Order: sequence, then structure tokens, then C-alpha cells
Amino acid sequence: MNKFIQLLKPRVVFIIPCFLAIMATSCTPEIDLYSVFPEIELSQEENDLQIIMGETIHFSATTINEAVYTEEWYLGDKLVSSEAAYAFIPEKSGTYVLSYAATNNAGAFTNKYTILVDAKIRPITTESNLYVTSLIDYLPAPGQFINTTLGSEEGAKTVEGKKGMVSLGGWGGSVSYAFDHTVINTADSNDLIVYGNAMSNFAEPGIVWVMQDENANGIADDTWYEIKGSADELDGTIKNYSVTYTKPEPITADVPWTDSEGNSGVVATNVFHKQAYYPASVTEDSYTITGTILSSSNIDMSNPRFITSAPFDAGYADNTPGGDKIDIAMAIDEDGNMVNLTGIDFIKVQTAIQANMGWLGELSTEVTGIADLSLL
Repeated sequence: MNKFIQLLKPRVVFIIPCFLAIMATSCTPEIDLYSVFPEIELSQEENDLQIIMGETIHFSATTINEAVYTEEWYLGDKLVSSEAAYAFIPEKSGTYVLSYAATNNAGAFTNKYTILVDAKIRPITTESNLYVTSLIDYLPAPGQFINTTLGSEEGAKTVEGKKGMVSLGGWGGSVSYAFDHTVINTADSNDLIVYGNAMSNFAEPGIVWVMQDENANGIADDTWYEIKGSADELDGTIKNYSVTYTKPEPITADVPWTDSEGNSGVVATNVFHKQAYYPASVTEDSYTITGTILSSSNIDMSNPRFITSAPFDAGYADNTPGGDKIDIAMAIDEDGNMVNLTGIDFIKVQTAIQANMGWLGELSTEVTGIADLSLL
């Protein structure tokens, strides 16, 4: 027996360690880190943030356990990053919603930020001019003063930094300018004044459009908002209206037009102004203008010798003698909703009525000055 036992001993000593090693491995299974709920620490603790256009907010997410997960940053409904860090650089002022999610098999850690981006305000300084200071664009419609000094880029520039005069031609003709500072939208107050040559019984109303430099690049490439005036709800007022003007043959003949409503007509020439009415600055054989057309119901031609054009109550350029005050708070978007602008940096005026008034010619808005009321 002793010999038999002695023969077995080495084998027992060898087998037991192997058995223990196998048991140890099977009793401690490998942890699935995709099933560990992610615990996240975010660099930005506040969920409501506010910055000025031109600033950047840096966001980052750090795990505080061993969880393995995927992560996503969404700006609105757009995926903007699948990394732990994201730099928020706004394209324009406004309110943004930024969402973060760290997700695995155990679920998702989520967080949502609301970011208010204020427009960059160009402050008034001792050097600021109360008038618009630089012409952005002049696109007249055909008219009796077009291709004269009054109806040219030269005329449009006379309004830079002071009073002057420019004619916009028939419906849709426009001119736009920049201020050298931001005109602030003051609560319960008019903010701008647009001067024209209206008389008490003869208005040539123009739509006023305003733009805030929402992307802070100093260029008028943001959204134009229409100032809602008193004729906005009248029959005959049409939004997103367009007219196509065609170069006549000969060039000094009446200028034909067609509109988006299926109407047609001409900008008629008269004996007082014999130059071409189709703008020389337009090289194409036709061009289309889009905007808002107002009701022509205020025009009375019952007495051809004494044609009148009554002003609207408020909200338009070249509407009343002495200038027309404009409240930036009356700005609306393309759907007619009021918009909340901190201020405006650019302004545009556009002839608002399509009317041939016989010997008086076409109705055409004139601008003689545009000023910031806070500096008057």
C-alpha cells in the first residue's frame, strides 16, 4: 500500500492546482462594459447659457466610471459631433438647443442646453452719423426719372450721410443702405424716420424692410423683415408678389410688364421725360422683382386734372409730409409673424403700388433721407 500511495502522490499534487485554476476562472466572468450605465461629468454645468454673437462655448463630456458607450451632440435635430468635445460657434444670433447623449446597452445619459445668442451691437460713438452712411444696392423699376441723375446710383448716393433724393421708379424699385451703428429697437417707441417728398394729398408709399446683422459679418446677407404697416390687411395687398419688366423696342417706348397674378400692363412714357425708362444698369432683356404690393384704393383719378393719392395711416416711406416714423418692433417675417429684433443695421425701401396716373406718370417712391431717431 505504501508504494501505491507513493506512486499516487505526485499525480495528486499536479492535478489539484490545475483544478483550482479552472474553478477560479469560471467563477469570475468577464464584465461587459457596454452594459454599465454611463456616468458622465459635463464641463458646462448650467443648462441655460447666454453669449454674444462672435463668442464660442466649448463643451466636453468625461466618464467617471468604466462604461463604454457612444456619444452624440445634436444642435436642434442636426448631429454636429460624435466625440467627447464640441465647440459651439453660432452662425447668427437667436436661441439654440444643444443636446448630448451617451448611450450603451444599459441606457442613455442625456442633457440639454438652451443657448441664447445675442446680436452683436455696434454702439453709437461720437463719430456716428444719424443718417444712413453707405449705399448697399440700388435696383430701380422702370420709371420717368430712371436714367436721370435722380434715378441713378449717383442719386442714391446723395442720401449717404445726409439728405438728398433718389427715385425708385415703379412698383418694386428699391434702394438699401447701411448705418454706421446699430439702431436700437427701443420699447414702445419709433426708432427710424424715412424722409420723402410726399404732400398732404399725394403720397407714393414705399414698403420699409429692415435687417439685423445676425451673423455679425458686417454684410447685408441676413434676413430682410418687412415693417408691417396699416395697409397690410387691405384688399389688394399681396405678399410675395412679383413683376417682370421687359426691355422695349425701341428702348424709349413704354415698358411692358407681367405679374405673378396673371396681369399685364406698361410703364407708360410721357412728354415730360423722353429718355429710356428701362434702367440702363440692367443689362438683361428682362428682370423680375419680388416684394409686397399694396392696395391702390387710395388713388383718386376721378378728376384727371387733380389726381390725388391719400396716405395710409402709418408704416410706410414717402407717405406723409415731413417724414415717416418707423417702429422696428413692427417687423414681421415672411409668414406675417412678429420678430423680436434687438436693433437693425440695414434698411431697404421699395415702391409699394403699381399705378399709372396718366399725365403724372407712374407712382414711384422717392427717398430723401433715412435717420436714427435717437440721434435727432
